[in-house]
Amino acid sequence: MAFTAKDVQALRERTSCGMMDCKKALTEANGDMDKAIEVLREKGLAAATKKAGRIAADGLVHTVIDSDKNVGVIIEVNSETDFVAKNETFKEFVDTVAKTVVEANPADVDALLEVKAVGTDMTVQELLQDKILKIGENLKIRRFVRIEGTTVSYIHGGGRIGVMVNFDVPAEIAAKAEFVEYAKDVAMQVAAANPAYLDKASVPSDAIEKEREILMAQAVNEGKPANIAEKMVMGRIGKYYKEVCLLEQPFIKDGDISVAKYTENKSGELGGQITVKGFVRFEKGEGLQKKEDNFADEVASMVK
Repeated sequence: MAFTAKDVQALRERTSCGMMDCKKALTEANGDMDKAIEVLREKGLAAATKKAGRIAADGLVHTVIDSDKNVGVIIEVNSETDFVAKNETFKEFVDTVAKTVVEANPADVDALLEVKAVGTDMTVQELLQDKILKIGENLKIRRFVRIEGTTVSYIHGGGRIGVMVNFDVPAEIAAKAEFVEYAKDVAMQVAAANPAYLDKASVPSDAIEKEREILMAQAVNEGKPANIAEKMVMGRIGKYYKEVCLLEQPFIKDGDISVAKYTENKSGELGGQITVKGFVRFEKGEGLQKKEDNFADEVASMVK
């Protein structure tokens, strides 16, 4: 598989490794980006990288919590430009669609498009088409998650990142201001530290095995004998858990304790068991490739 200078640049952005190291890794990996990342990691040149590459799409991540129904919704709707994403008409549309998800509980985006949008006589599909015509840009409802139970949300950067965390907690504790503050802290942790999993038990065995292989190759490349390498890998797997599991991560406001310990402490203070059941983190445009226009070509085409 051949690769281009753009691929080298993309690998550099994802790993922060030098240009020549990236080029060599892509050559060794025969142009396969994920394999090249593994090559760089095995050589100890790159840290673990997130699956999503460079984020290159506009739009909005939005959350709605209906306390009466005890339901929360997080949704991403994409637009072509940041200008439209800040438009009040667009924001109102996204809010309407999120509230429709709360009411209708559709199975997926296709099902959502077929239901009546709350407060209108139109289906979500018809409302979407109406907004496309009025705003003058292509809009797309990309994804949503609807969670039942006690949820707390956090929006960062005006809708660039959205987080929703689901808790199992007694109603009398959920109503306390101290719990709400704690829950916001956990949501902010998810936004800032971008964990991939809730806890150790949530990490798939194949992900651990892959990590073990990479760490073993690192240790061997460092010249360590097999028995020492094995012990090193065990220690590094522990560090891996602290990077990718929310409850294992050092708490952002107090690095001396984990999120799990912070939760345990707060349970003791408030007199009841608090359990983090799960979380959802959306970053607008992650995994999408934004169309790149060549300005010179555009001007030339207009002149023609």
